[in-house]
Amino acid sequence: MTSVLESTPPRFTPDEVAAIGAELFGLQGEARDLGSERDQTFLVGDGVLKISNLGEDAAVLDLEAKALAHIERVDPELPVARLLGSTTLDGPDGTHFVRLFERRHGHHGGPELSDGALRDYGVTHARLARALRGFFHPAAGRELLWDLAHALDLRAHTALVGRRALVDAVLDRYEERVVPRWPLLPAQIVHGDLNLDNVLLDEHGRISAILDFGDVMHSARVGDLAVAVASLMRGRPRGDVFRAARLAVDGYTSRSPLEPDELEVLGDLVATRLAAIVTISAWRVSRYPENAAYIQSWDDDSWALLELWREDPGRWSRELGAARPVVPRAELARRRDAAMGALLTRLTYDEPVHVARGEGVWLIEPDGRRLLDAYNNVPVVGHCHPRVTEAVVRQTRTLNTHARYLYEPLVELSERLLATMPGFDTVMLVNSGSEANDLAWRIARGVTGNDGALITEHAYHGVTDAIADVSPEEWPPGFSPTHVVRVAPDLAEIAIDRPLAATFLDAGLTSDGIRPASAERAQALARATRDAGGIFVADEVQVGHGRSGLDLWAYRALGIEPDVVTLGKPMGNGYPVAALVTRRELVERFPFARTVFSTFGGNPVAARAALTVLDVIEDERLVENAARIGSLLRDRIAALGLEVRAFGLLVGVQLESAERAREVVNALRRDGVLVGRTGPNDDVLKIRPPLVLGEEHVEILVAALERAL
Repeated sequence: MTSVLESTPPRFTPDEVAAIGAELFGLQGEARDLGSERDQTFLVGDGVLKISNLGEDAAVLDLEAKALAHIERVDPELPVARLLGSTTLDGPDGTHFVRLFERRHGHHGGPELSDGALRDYGVTHARLARALRGFFHPAAGRELLWDLAHALDLRAHTALVGRRALVDAVLDRYEERVVPRWPLLPAQIVHGDLNLDNVLLDEHGRISAILDFGDVMHSARVGDLAVAVASLMRGRPRGDVFRAARLAVDGYTSRSPLEPDELEVLGDLVATRLAAIVTISAWRVSRYPENAAYIQSWDDDSWALLELWREDPGRWSRELGAARPVVPRAELARRRDAAMGALLTRLTYDEPVHVARGEGVWLIEPDGRRLLDAYNNVPVVGHCHPRVTEAVVRQTRTLNTHARYLYEPLVELSERLLATMPGFDTVMLVNSGSEANDLAWRIARGVTGNDGALITEHAYHGVTDAIADVSPEEWPPGFSPTHVVRVAPDLAEIAIDRPLAATFLDAGLTSDGIRPASAERAQALARATRDAGGIFVADEVQVGHGRSGLDLWAYRALGIEPDVVTLGKPMGNGYPVAALVTRRELVERFPFARTVFSTFGGNPVAARAALTVLDVIEDERLVENAARIGSLLRDRIAALGLEVRAFGLLVGVQLESAERAREVVNALRRDGVLVGRTGPNDDVLKIRPPLVLGEEHVEILVAALERAL
């Protein structure tokens, strides 16, 4: 496995090398030793002459040559020193391979590299890795002790290390955290040793030459990155080592993003690389003390970083990767209360939900416990849907800006929404449902000249100053704005006693206890609104995007012809994006037409998220799923003898009291199922899951509900 490290390096003198260069390649000039771990490398005239170790395999040298040729084809702008010639030389100890490389200009550098140079180092490294991604060679599977895949083989040599306990501790952590993940890490042929000794830099500290492919091999991509990061950390002040490393990683990921498993192990691999440096150094010096100066050139800086690692091994994962210590639930709740106080709503359950990640219909706590989410309508296509998250990431890497510039996603999303809403021709993209309803209210007041609002008894439409007045669900005791008229949830008696600006209707009457409006009553409300001179706003924040199971938009299923439609929470599956959809002739009567602007409304990332949500709803047939699963869920709960009201996958379960509902909600939470409460008396279970809920999830939910009851 370690033949090239165990074999005696060649020992030609500079004069002999100069003569060899002249004879074999016509080089003229003195030979200057550039140093090497296991070969001999000299600058001779305008070329770099490399005399290989006797243990070198011809197949490996072919691997190096073909890798260089491949890189030149794929990314010819990469500053790689080209191979100009290759032959063999009979020496006193055997036959050596001799190669001539292009001489490239630059200087060596270290901890003085600027922030920009650090980022550029990472960018160049990523380009190099990408250039090698499609390259294959049988010899790349060779085993080399420097390959972090074989870090545990360092244990055979740790007895030679002065601070053995420290190295053993690094290897123990590697064995615990890295080894189980190694088979999952993206792997390819990599340079293997892109440290500062193997590059030259220009006057700005940017890489001007990539040298020495002697460690090229097939290995984990993140291990290759760890080699460079360890080199860039060496020699820096303690307070700057992680910052410098992160800048280089930023540069790398700007061209080649890392996967979660790679981020998990990056910090540990950097520490393992440092342990490999001092261990292989001790072993090599014991065999070749005459080359100690070169072999040990990294030792002092490596030991300094290992001592930093000793203080807090977990910090390396936190600083360089994705790992963060889990804060206990009670401590996190205390900090939440201390930092946010009474301005933020109370936590939902007696035993607060502490979530670490989401997946489909599941929320997952830090200890791995999975909770069935039957409460959140925001992730309408499921928590962290892979297509939506990837669309957000890709667009974030490409462009994010504001709506005073032209870019395709904003226009495309507006056109896509209009295509689903015949009769409308104008879209305003904003950031939240509250903002969409606030803008609808402004337009209504500006167009009608009136100030009256008509809403249902316990409605919720948002949190802005104006919209909080039409959200009685959130009113404090005794609060009752004089310009607001409320109608009962059955919409049976409509008495409008003041000049009306707008009616807001959530067709599911979610906050009124989930009492879905009938088509007849909803249409009557729309007619009464227009008869009173007001505009009708269909608030689709909670019931839109297919939740009704009848249509993408609930108002269409009810046969209503609103003046304005507002969209919000589910539109971006959790990414902030919302919209107001209306008609041009209405907006043109608005005094502030063509002056309304939202800096982030409809930004490219938000628009791309919303477009992808529409794609997923269509591709996964989620409107149909909402109808089928909503009907199943309603019937299964009704079979328990409970009063159930449903509008697709918006389901309300009437209980006898608020206290009973609270007890059931908390019992369900303890059993791993999340639902909420709603209604004027808080006595209705609110079941409003992502639309990807399946039959198996219905069974889990109903069984838990039966136990809770």
